[in-house]
Formats: sequence, structure tokens, C-alpha cells
Amino acid sequence: MSEDLVVERRPGVVQVTFNRPQKHNAFTAEMYGALHDLCDELATDESVKVLVLTGTGGRAFAAGNEISDFLSRDAVDYEDWIRSLLEKLFALPQVTIAAVDGVCVGGGLAVATHCDLRVATPHSRFGYPIAKTLGNALAASIVYRAAAVFGEPVVREMLLAARLITADRAYATGALTAVTDSLSDEVDALVEGILPLSGVTVRATKSQLATYAARTEASPDGDEDLLREVYTGADFKEGVRAFLAKEKPAFR
Repeated sequence: MSEDLVVERRPGVVQVTFNRPQKHNAFTAEMYGALHDLCDELATDESVKVLVLTGTGGRAFAAGNEISDFLSRDAVDYEDWIRSLLEKLFALPQVTIAAVDGVCVGGGLAVATHCDLRVATPHSRFGYPIAKTLGNALAASIVYRAAAVFGEPVVREMLLAARLITADRAYATGALTAVTDSLSDEVDALVEGILPLSGVTVRATKSQLATYAARTEASPDGDEDLLREVYTGADFKEGVRAFLAKEKPAFR
């Protein structure tokens, strides 16, 4: 495991804590690689019934991706690798819970929307403000998954107006199971309720929902070409430059 991921195990449960509080727990390539490995392991581990994902520091679940990682990689290939992790996470036989305390945006929101259940503290915020920050775009399947969780009108607001959504509003859409001041207590209650459930029922239901999502949320033909045009364009170049320089981007 990456040192930026803290993995704790107890009977039936694995908890992963994103541990880069100084960077609002933004995901690095190493963190994604460790999550790939963990998902590969859990895919065949019938002893684990619940996977909990959370962030440390009280300010963020995860605030997107480490932008500097894009500089040494083909951006579209890197996004495709991240998307393959999200597909692994979504397909896990375990019940997956995103426990959100703070900002949950960009890559963090993609991870949270590929979990089965989400709980959050009242000050948490959700969104994809990439039109304001980086000038990039999401794979269509990630947009469709967000729309399935939050509803299309809210996702249009997230992406087209670059607005963050409050926890209360996310709860009202059904995206959150609970909004609570005691995140750990709520997660513990969920876990304790899940552990005695029939694994057969859970796995069968998750398989059915995954099949439905694969049919309704698949990226259309030409989506990779669209992303490559975005990631090689002037706006993304300016977004990365401004982000690393801690300036506001001047998009054309």
C-alpha cells in the first residue's frame, strides 16, 4: 500500500483512509495504484463484507487528483487507467461506503459515486468544478454515474455552473444515506447492520445493478477522441499552468 493510504482491517471489514491532509487528500498515481491492487484482492475475498473509504483531516474526503501527475503522462491514458479503477470499485462484491467529511470533488467525487452508499458531515460539499479550475473534461461514463447518483439537473449545475452542492441538498437528492455530525457512529451502525446480511443477496443485487449501469452508463463511441481533444487543447494547458502556479486560469 502507498504510505498515503492507511488500511485497517477487522473481521469482515476493510477501511481505507486517504492520508494527504496537507493536499486535501488529492489522489496521486501511487494511491490509485494501491487502490487498484486492493480492489483486485477484494474481488475474490469472501471474508470481507464491507469496504469503507474515508479521508483524514476533517477538511476533505478527496479534492481531485494530484495535477502534477499529469505532466509526465498521456493525460487520456491516465484518465482511462483511473476509470478502470472506478469500474473495479463499482464491481466489488462487498458493500462499499464513502464516508465524507469535507470537500468531495473531482476524482474524490468519482470514487464516492462509484461506492454503494455515501454518508457525510453537514459541512461537506460535492462537485466537479473543473470548468473553473482545469479546463478538462470527464469521461462520459463518469458523468453518467454522477447523474445516476445525484440526478441530471444537479450534475448539470455541478459541471456547467461549477457549483458545489451542500450535504443537505445531496441528501435531498438521495445521493447520501445520512448527514451526521458523528460520521464514525453512522458508519459503524451501517457496517454492523450489513455484516449479518446474506452475502448471496448482496452479491446478486450488486451484479444486477452493475449490469444495469453497464448498459445505461457506457461511454459512447468517440468519447476518447473528444477527451483527447480536450486534454491536448489550450484550456487544459492553461488550467494546469495556473494550478501549479497557484493563479486563476485565464481561459480563452
